[in-house]
Amino acid sequence: MKFGEIPVADAVGAILAHSHRVAAGTLKKGRLLSAEDIAALQAAGIRAVIAARLEPDDVGEDAAAAAISRALAGDHLVVSAAFTGRANLYAARHGLAVIDAERVERLNLVDEAITVATLAPYTLVEPRQMVATIKVIPFAAPAASVEKCVSLGASAVRIAPFARKAVGLIQTRLASVKPSVIANTVATTNARIAALGSQLVADAVCDHDQAAIAAQIDSFRARGCDVILVLGASAIVDRRDAIPAAVERAGGEVLHFGMPVDPGNLLLLGRIGAMPVLGLPGCARSPKLNGFDWVLQRLLADLPVSRTDIMRMGVGGLLTEIATRPLPRRTASPEPSAVPRAPKIAAVILAAGRSSRMAPANKLLTEVEGQTMIARAVDAALGSQAGPVFVVTGHDSARVRQALGGQNVTIVENPAFADGLSASVRAGIGALPPDVDGAVFLLGDMPRVTATHIDRLIAAFNPDEGRTICVPTWRAKRGNPVLWSSRFFPEMRALEGDTGARGLIRQHAEQVCEVEMPDDGVLLDVDTPDALAALRADAKASA
Repeated sequence: MKFGEIPVADAVGAILAHSHRVAAGTLKKGRLLSAEDIAALQAAGIRAVIAARLEPDDVGEDAAAAAISRALAGDHLVVSAAFTGRANLYAARHGLAVIDAERVERLNLVDEAITVATLAPYTLVEPRQMVATIKVIPFAAPAASVEKCVSLGASAVRIAPFARKAVGLIQTRLASVKPSVIANTVATTNARIAALGSQLVADAVCDHDQAAIAAQIDSFRARGCDVILVLGASAIVDRRDAIPAAVERAGGEVLHFGMPVDPGNLLLLGRIGAMPVLGLPGCARSPKLNGFDWVLQRLLADLPVSRTDIMRMGVGGLLTEIATRPLPRRTASPEPSAVPRAPKIAAVILAAGRSSRMAPANKLLTEVEGQTMIARAVDAALGSQAGPVFVVTGHDSARVRQALGGQNVTIVENPAFADGLSASVRAGIGALPPDVDGAVFLLGDMPRVTATHIDRLIAAFNPDEGRTICVPTWRAKRGNPVLWSSRFFPEMRALEGDTGARGLIRQHAEQVCEVEMPDDGVLLDVDTPDALAALRADAKASA
C-alpha cells in the first residue's frame, strides 16, 4: 500500500486518510475520492491530501476483515458485515464462548495490520453479545497475511450452547444445619441451574455418611438425572471423606479433588459412567460467583471437564473480589448494559403509496424476475441481520398482504396513506418495539436492494462513534434505504408531506455516515412504466 501526501489533482481513486471540510459538508477519512470530491477539495482551497492507494498484493480493509471473520466463526456465531476494517462475531445462542486461545495468539503474530480480540475462553454469553472483533488497522493488509490468518483461524471461535439437562441435588444433614439453610440452598441451586437452561428435577436430604449418600445417588440415577450435585453439611476435606467415598461406593470414581479457584477450592469432580457427580464447596450455597459455577457451566454446555481442566483454572481464578457481588438475575456475566452486543435494528418497509405514476397498476405488485417488488423487498429484509420486519400498507392493502403470503412480517396499516410518505414513516415508528436501537427504512419499489446492502448499513451503525444515520452511497451519490437511530424517532414522528426524512439528514449532518455500496441497487427505484421496462430489459440481458 502506498501512503502519503498526494496532490489533490492526482487523488481520484485514493483513500482519504484524514477528514476535510468542504462547502457541502465533511469528506470523512476512509472515503474513496471521486472526481466530484476532488472538485470540492479544490474549491475549498485544498491542494494536497494525505491518502492511500492499494497495490496489487493488497486486500482492502473491509475485504480482509470479512474474510478473517468468516474463517474464525465456528458454530452458533453471527458475523457482521465489515465496515472501516472491522467485523464482529456475535453469539447466536446462550452458552459459553469456546476460544482456541493458542490459534488466536498465533494469528495476532502474523502481521501488525491484522488484530483479533476475543472474550476470555468459557465466558458466559447471551444471544447478540459480542464475542470477538476483527480489526484491520491500516486501509489494507497484505494478501499473503490475510490468507495465513484465514488458514490459522478456521473455526477458532464458537459457542457451546447450554443443553437442557436434568440435575439432582443431594444435601447431607447434621444437627447444626438449620432447615432454613437446606431450603435456601435448594432455591439458590434451582435458580442457578434454571439460568443455564437446565432443570433441578430432584432434591433430597440424607444423613452425612457414605452409605446414605451412595443410596441417594443410586436413586437419582434411576430417576434419569444427567448431573448429580452433592453438598455436605460438613465440607469435603480429603479424597477419603464421606462424599468421595460415597461416589466410589455407588460405582463411580473420583477424578479430582480441589481447584485453584477461590472461593471454590473444596470442589470434588467425580463420575459414574458418563454421568458427572460434583461434590460442592460450601460457597455453593451462595448465589455469588464461585468455582462451582465455572465447572457447572461447562457440564451443562456439554463440554467435558477433566482434572487437568480444573487444575488450569488458577489464572483468573481469584474470584474473592468478584464474589462479593451477587450474580445478576440470569447469569454471572456483566450487567447487560455493559456488555457489547449487536445493535437491534428493525426493518420498516414502506408499501402504502398509491403508485400514481404507474396507475392503474400497483407497482409493488408488478413482477421483476418472477417475483413481485414488495416480495423482493421483504426477502431482502428477512435475509439480513435486521429484525423484526414491519410492512406499512395503505393503498391496495389487501392485495399487498396477499402477495406476502405467510412471510414472517408484521403488517402495519396506514389509513392516512394519502398524506404522503411521512404518514407511513410515522405508522412504522409507532409499531416498533421499545427495545430497538434503530430501524432501517426501505422503499418497496427498490427491487435491487439486497440483504448485503442492509447488513452493511447495520455494520456502520455506531452511536458511540457518532454514526447514528447511515446512508448508502454509490459513487458518492446518496440513495436508500437509510438506517436511523431510535434517538431520532420523536423528530421523525413530526414529519409531514411526501419528502420523507431528507430534511432531518441535512439538520443532523454531523451524525451522518455515508456507506459506500458494492453496486447501484441503492439508487434504483421504479416509479414509472419506462423505469420498469428498463429494469426488466436489464434483467433479461443479464440472465
